[in-house]
Amino acid sequence: MIYKADEKRYSRMDYKRCGRSGIRLPRISLGLWQNFGSVNVFENSRRMIHTAFDLGITHFDLANNYGPEPGSAESCFGQILARDLQPYRDELIISSKAGYLMWDGPYGEWGSRKNLIASCNQSLKRLGLDYVDIFYHHRPDPDTPLEESMGALDHIVRSGKALYAGISNYPPERAREAFRILRELGTPCLIHQPRYSMLFRDYERNGLFDLLQEEGVGSIVFSPLAQGMLTGKYLDGVPSGSRASRNDALKKMYLTESGLAAIRALNAIAVKRGQTLAQMAIAWVLRQPAVTSALIGASSPEQITDICACLEKLEFSEEELKEIETVLGKVE
Repeated sequence: MIYKADEKRYSRMDYKRCGRSGIRLPRISLGLWQNFGSVNVFENSRRMIHTAFDLGITHFDLANNYGPEPGSAESCFGQILARDLQPYRDELIISSKAGYLMWDGPYGEWGSRKNLIASCNQSLKRLGLDYVDIFYHHRPDPDTPLEESMGALDHIVRSGKALYAGISNYPPERAREAFRILRELGTPCLIHQPRYSMLFRDYERNGLFDLLQEEGVGSIVFSPLAQGMLTGKYLDGVPSGSRASRNDALKKMYLTESGLAAIRALNAIAVKRGQTLAQMAIAWVLRQPAVTSALIGASSPEQITDICACLEKLEFSEEELKEIETVLGKVE
């Protein structure tokens, strides 16, 4: 079947300027961390990409180690791009990252020039592209000088292998220094990718979002649904076989007695707003002025369609925000 994109796709999505750059990103972007690997059903992955683009999602977020197996998400997307989306390449923002463990030996992770440039070259081969639109350093490296990591990003952009540079998981002071170095090199940082949700607000409180606005850097927040916690899946407890049932860290982080009570109370607020809990959770992160886009994951095309419906109601009344704060204030 030959794919033809929906002609109404751009009327279905809102877009926001990324910091002070010339790029506008969709308010909702699709991440390929899960459900696009070699262990997944290719045709389902393909249908999710089609659905996302038909809804006006132009930004697809990857990393070298996404899968499983590592690298297979990029290979999967590369096949879909070659088969279906090649005519639309210039309508897409495709991003990748490097910094987590990808191959054996001392050069297969972190932030050395060797790792970042080699990783970018590998990603381009898997994707079948000459360049990605954004290339990120995936996490700060405590041992490599920041000048080396940012210099590698500058080189990647100047060599034409990426159009923009980004960082992810950087705390405020480290991010400030990264922004300074990139600016002085002549390759300003386009975007920061931090974790942010109703249940994880560290970067809201520690000044990162204020810094981003001060510096004119955009942000795309990952895990806005707290890895599925802010969906209807956990309203009646932890389902057998769910991600949380297999992940002790998630249980400790979110599935406390107070956490589950908060999820139920938030769901009640969402129902009064005429939204699902997931829709309200995405709308809530998008209300933050520093947030350019919310990065979602999905396991089916229907989930993407459902979440994008949040764009129909992004506004919150003062009463609703106070009620949400009261609920979140009780989470231990």
